[in-house]
Amino acid sequence: MSRLFIMPRHLHTISRHASISYPEECCGVLIGRHQSGATFVERILSVGNARGGDRESRYLISPETVLAAHKEARALGLDVVGYYHSHPDHPAVPSAADREEAWAGKSYLIVGVEKRRVVATRSWRFDEESEVFTEEVIDQAAIGGVPQTGFAGVHKEAV
Repeated sequence: MSRLFIMPRHLHTISRHASISYPEECCGVLIGRHQSGATFVERILSVGNARGGDRESRYLISPETVLAAHKEARALGLDVVGYYHSHPDHPAVPSAADREEAWAGKSYLIVGVEKRRVVATRSWRFDEESEVFTEEVIDQAAIGGVPQTGFAGVHKEAV
């Protein structure tokens, strides 16, 4: 099972972004590195939802923003390792639209928000071959990209 290491302050920023954006979906970019079969988030970029309509159930990160994120990551010796977005009044589980847009090898952190309150945060990886999302462990114990303790929780679920 894959693991996503992310600092609590990054999760706090993402949760705040999701709460403030409610009832629309928020979105952002996860920048970090892959190492020893795990993903380490070292930086997040909170961006505006560029979708023209349907912002309550869809998000769009503009191509220019994605390109800028890749350039920033490269300048830091890192990679774009995933994306985050919120699901207002829906579970933190990938939707059919999420499946259509997903890229293999990336983490998709989804924040479930109800009435401006974050109720769940889960991360997923998409397998192109099986066309299934598998949940990955979110480990908040990463300090400077180095895991300090064990699992934050384990979920084995494919969607």
